[in-house]
Amino acid sequence: MNGSRPASAATGGYSGTPLAKKIGIKAGQRVRIVHRPEGWAIPGLPEGCDVSDGGPQGTTDIVLAFFRARKDLDEQAAGLARALAPHAMLWIAWPCRAAGHESDITENALRELLLPLGVVDVKVASLGEDWSGLKFVWRKELRGSVDPPR
Repeated sequence: MNGSRPASAATGGYSGTPLAKKIGIKAGQRVRIVHRPEGWAIPGLPEGCDVSDGGPQGTTDIVLAFFRARKDLDEQAAGLARALAPHAMLWIAWPCRAAGHESDITENALRELLLPLGVVDVKVASLGEDWSGLKFVWRKELRGSVDPPR
C-alpha cells in the first residue's frame, strides 16, 4: 500500500466504506493475514480484534491472503480453503489492474480453483488502492457441518 494515500487506505478504495467494515470484521474476531504486503494495514478495527500474520489457525474468523502471481495462488489456495472453520471467511487479494499493477490472477481463476472445494464467492471489493479482493465462504449446506470437506 502506498503510504502517500492514507485516506483510501482507511476506506479501502473509492467506495468510502471503512476497510474493516468492507472486509466484514466484527468486534472480537480473529483475523489472520497471509503474505501481508509491506505497509498494508486495516485501520479502524472494531474493539477486541486480534490481527496476526500467518495461515489460518484454531478459531480464525477471517483470513486475508495476498498473492501477486497465479503460480503461488495455485500452490496455496486449496490449503487455505480447507483450513477454514465452518463459520470463517477467506479473502483472496491480488494486485489491482486499475491501479496500474500487473497480475495473472483473475476472479475467474480464483473461482476455478476454489469453487470445487465447497466454498463460494460472495463479494468482490477493493482492499485499498493497490489490491482487489474476492471473499469466499463455505456453501450454506456445508457451513453447519462440524468438519467441512477438506
